[in-house]
Amino acid sequence: MAISFIRCDDRIIHGQVVVRWATEYPCDGIIAVNDKAANNDVIKTALKSASTKKTFIWTYDQFKSKMHEAIKSEKKYFVITKEPILMAKLLVDDNMQVNTKVLNIGPQSAKVGTVNINKNADITKEEVEAYEKIHHAGYEISFQLVPDINKVLWEKARNKFK
Repeated sequence: MAISFIRCDDRIIHGQVVVRWATEYPCDGIIAVNDKAANNDVIKTALKSASTKKTFIWTYDQFKSKMHEAIKSEKKYFVITKEPILMAKLLVDDNMQVNTKVLNIGPQSAKVGTVNINKNADITKEEVEAYEKIHHAGYEISFQLVPDINKVLWEKARNKFK
């Protein structure tokens, strides 16, 4: 089964992930890949407390060393990164094998220089490049906070940047 759901979410793990997405796509565990969270015991504890699943908070290097175990596992895992740049690195540069061709994008908060794609989904120029990299690798990118609200596909949103 292995990696059954992939998501970018600037809050990493919270109710939308654990309650809504894990109900829509049942999983056995969640793997969050974020160096800052993995190296901060307070953040790590908070993220694990937000989950009802077996939850791992790993640095990029930790994930790279354990990625093949997750891929070959009989269990289903979500892999979540805070930002699309790291997800592009995992999916394209590191050729992370997943059992889906859909990348879900959750909250991406507005910052200086961002462009709005969907509700609570604002992206930077550098993130556009990451989404294009993922898109050209054959993934559908879906900006959707929770399963029952409108989604915006990168295929259409990318026209804002041409």
